[in-house]
Amino acid sequence: MIKALFKKQMMELLYVFVRDKKSGKKRSKSSMMMYAVLYAGLCIFLGWVFYGVAKMLCAPLAAMRQEWLYFAIMALMAIAFGVFGSVFNTFSSMYQAKDNDLLLSMPIPPAKILLVRLLGVYVMGLFYEALIIVPTVIVYIMEAAPGIRSIIFSIILIFVISILILVLSCILGWLVALISVRVKNKSIITVVLSLAFFAAYYYFFSRANSMLQTFLTNSRQVGEIVKRRFWPVYHMGKAAEGNVLSMILFTAMVFVAFILVYLVLSYSFLKIATSNRGAAKAVYREKGYKKRSPDRALIYKETRRFLGSPTYMLNCGLGTVLLLILAGAAVIKAEWVRELIVQLEVLMPEVEKFIPPIVCAIVSMVASMNDITAPSISLEGKNIWILQSMPVGAWQVLKAKIKFHMIVTTVPALISLVCVDCVVGMNVLSGILTVIFVILFILLTASIGLAVNLKMPNLDWTNETVAVKQSIGVMISLFSGWVIILALGGLYFAIDRYIGADIYLVCATFIAGLGAILLLVWIKTKGTKIFANL
Repeated sequence: MIKALFKKQMMELLYVFVRDKKSGKKRSKSSMMMYAVLYAGLCIFLGWVFYGVAKMLCAPLAAMRQEWLYFAIMALMAIAFGVFGSVFNTFSSMYQAKDNDLLLSMPIPPAKILLVRLLGVYVMGLFYEALIIVPTVIVYIMEAAPGIRSIIFSIILIFVISILILVLSCILGWLVALISVRVKNKSIITVVLSLAFFAAYYYFFSRANSMLQTFLTNSRQVGEIVKRRFWPVYHMGKAAEGNVLSMILFTAMVFVAFILVYLVLSYSFLKIATSNRGAAKAVYREKGYKKRSPDRALIYKETRRFLGSPTYMLNCGLGTVLLLILAGAAVIKAEWVRELIVQLEVLMPEVEKFIPPIVCAIVSMVASMNDITAPSISLEGKNIWILQSMPVGAWQVLKAKIKFHMIVTTVPALISLVCVDCVVGMNVLSGILTVIFVILFILLTASIGLAVNLKMPNLDWTNETVAVKQSIGVMISLFSGWVIILALGGLYFAIDRYIGADIYLVCATFIAGLGAILLLVWIKTKGTKIFANL
């Protein structure tokens, strides 16, 4: 039974590789190979980045006979990355999976369902952890020249640390679940907490280089502090050196923590998975209903769907937050930006003509991080027939999705653009051109996302995370905006001696507008037929 349930769980994780989302049929070997190569390339790139970090740390620490500190620091990075990669999937896959009711109605003990869900989270955490810890072990073997026992212990620690990642992910997911059943608007709370985590993560990431240099300069003092105050981390590092006692102690601590977490989860799993206390009570109260036109009603539906899903907001609406941060940073750091421009003008007198295209590129690339339309068809799921049977045209439905994307993205983009334009002192004509280009570029990316999702929908998901995150269509939509900006930017740098910035912005605006119009025509004609037949 557990084997069958675990196979189902793994098939959900690997669905994008094995099955075509639109037809539900098994992919061809060439298609599966293409997806596998794409993800393998991304993993190799990330692994190479962390290999470089490990290379910087290992040699100096090994020279000071502090190999345990090297492994401890890299393992902490792997734990943070593993939790970061799997924690957002833990709550939805364990407590909000669409097949929870079906599985709980079967003669399957809830403990076994929970165990299989935990195995799914474990595999996800192990995958993210491996991107850091495998290069860490390779560099450790190359630079520190450890003995056979150290090599064996460091490999065993890969799986022990992945259990610790599972424990931490489950604790955070369990806390979110407890809060969600007591709070009506749980989506906003989840998003706020997640954004706070993002902010802390990127703060430390931005200061990583200076922190690394400080750490290497004071590594002995840091080692003493870790040894005295963070003894589990100390024993984790010593275990990689081949210390048998440290290996036993650290492994025992991790397994005890896992057992305690499993017991708590098994006690509360059924209660939380079937609870609906955060939903509206089924008590009739007479009240007025605001009448809306079909277009406004469809946009309102998209708004409710977006605000009702933390996964959707965090993964597809992060650009809105970043645009507002960009606006605030431009105002706060205005003097620094102006001084930078003055310094660049001394080195490059012609730098002024590059300012409008650079401002356009920065704001547009941040705005392209909003890919709200990319999973919007897939998120309808098996309830898509409701929209198809309503007395509204398919074009009205699709147009509402594009309009909502435009509303959520254009407003903060314009705020950011106005702030940046004022700081850099852009002339009126360039300012107007940048505004028009950014609006048309956002329309273009919204149309790309919707067109790709119409061609590559996934309506059979059991967990909305699959539709939002584990989709090649979403990835194509996200990176297409960056590719367009990089292509336009590269073209301008190639021909800037022959054409002015304002004239090039007119040409780039025409290209973005033409691309958006062509895609909208396709969506209105062929796209509506595809939607009607889904």
